[in-house]
Amino acid sequence: MSFLSGRKLVYVVNAVAGLAIFFFGYDQGMMGGVNTSPDYVQTMNLGFSTYGGSSEGYVVTITEPTRQGGIVSIYYLGTLIGCLMGGVIGDRVGRIKTMMIGGIWVIIGAALQCSAQNLAWMLCARVINGIGTGHLNAIVPVWSAEVATHTSRGAFIAMEFTLNIFGVVVAYWLEFGLGFIGDGRSPIRWRFPIAFQIIPVVVFMILLFWMPESPRWLVKAGRNDEAIEILRRLRSDISSSESDEKSFEYEGVANAEFNAIIEVVQLEKKHSKIDSYWNMFWGIGSGNLHLARRVQLSIWLQILQEWVGIAAITVYAPTIFADAGYGARKSQWLSGLNNITYMISTLLAVVTIDRWGRRVGLWWGAIGQGAAMILAGAFSRLLKDHPEHASSYGGAAASFIFIYTAVFGATWLTIPWVYPTETFPLEVRAKGNAWGVVGWSIGNGWLTLLNPVMFSRISENTLHIFGAVNFLSIPIVWAFYPETANRTLEEMDLLFASRSPLVWDEERTFKKLKAELGGGKQMEQMVNSVTRDSIN
Repeated sequence: MSFLSGRKLVYVVNAVAGLAIFFFGYDQGMMGGVNTSPDYVQTMNLGFSTYGGSSEGYVVTITEPTRQGGIVSIYYLGTLIGCLMGGVIGDRVGRIKTMMIGGIWVIIGAALQCSAQNLAWMLCARVINGIGTGHLNAIVPVWSAEVATHTSRGAFIAMEFTLNIFGVVVAYWLEFGLGFIGDGRSPIRWRFPIAFQIIPVVVFMILLFWMPESPRWLVKAGRNDEAIEILRRLRSDISSSESDEKSFEYEGVANAEFNAIIEVVQLEKKHSKIDSYWNMFWGIGSGNLHLARRVQLSIWLQILQEWVGIAAITVYAPTIFADAGYGARKSQWLSGLNNITYMISTLLAVVTIDRWGRRVGLWWGAIGQGAAMILAGAFSRLLKDHPEHASSYGGAAASFIFIYTAVFGATWLTIPWVYPTETFPLEVRAKGNAWGVVGWSIGNGWLTLLNPVMFSRISENTLHIFGAVNFLSIPIVWAFYPETANRTLEEMDLLFASRSPLVWDEERTFKKLKAELGGGKQMEQMVNSVTRDSIN
């Protein structure tokens, strides 16, 4: 698409990346419906189904919740393996080729899943599918961040996550509709939705042939001429009929960004030992780049994202609504409407993520989510103690689940995915984002294995645990997560140059180094000159 330039080109890149993120959402939301399919439950020996009349259809009863959770959670073992593979490949051969490789893994895994005949087959297919998803999760957000401007980086990724939740909505209502085929026990009820995920991935892979490579990766690979050409296309919003003076202005913007990238690449290549997962995790050879700190921030933010409760809501919302006193069919309707609310709420993140910043979004999100989770659990408990008030207490519990989902969609859904794409040096950015996906895989895998057991053993008290985690996250974000909004990717080395991991020390050091940069010092001189005295 060489005829496109400027923001139009960035929007197209964003839309193509959104296809991969749509698949990611669809793939996550899909298992919620698969788990309620009678034929699937019978094929995998998870339980049995009973006929609940024409209004309810066949309702499954899970007798093996650990096995059910294992099928869901083993996917995240695959994503963990895949993101580590994708991080290495993405830094070596580029973003575009790595996304193609990830797509191939996904197609193979989806084909095996939709044809699974037993538990072992399904488990292997889930791992393969997860490996492909891990590749895409590690690279797609990085690719988006590297082509966007620093003032719109968060908004563009937030737009992609609107498509992510649209994928959840499509998966849910597709499976809900398939439940009315025949008597509801047809294999197509779960095999077709699994196969459907192949379509957006194939379209995504075809469109990649016309997409530009990340100019930042091209500089890292020494392909400077290609990099500056792509940067000029990305940063030019003018047509060929406009004046040469205007054209020179936009070329100047691209050249300034190109020079900043060159300078950072030269600095990072001085730290050649950082280019491995082991050294990144322990900070070996990173000096004042403090990569170990950035790795820990990325991992734990993603783990927290799952522990604030969304893993439970996405997959087990029908169970939560059933605990609130609704029948099986009505619980499914409510879950579908909840997903639509979820999707709409992500549009607020598009508007606020760059204006308010990452920290404010995480703070107000945690407060709203924590309060909603605790109140949802409290009203579920009141419902059990006072069944005569089922309509009042059940409605209140369901309302707070809707409120929780809306707040999460506007805040915590997007920010933990944006943060790792921004904070790592170019030399290891794909590997850095892969560490974030590791945290997401650990958090998701852990919770999808525990959730069936938690809801079975402690019921609505599960929601109280998630509510408490939300409030615990507030001081963690306040103390350890510096603001990245409206700062260039090249400025992140200055932000993390402080020897102290505390936000106020990092901001003080950043302000000092930024002033020195404006005074004509080279970035390498400033980062290497940071001493313990510079934070006092």
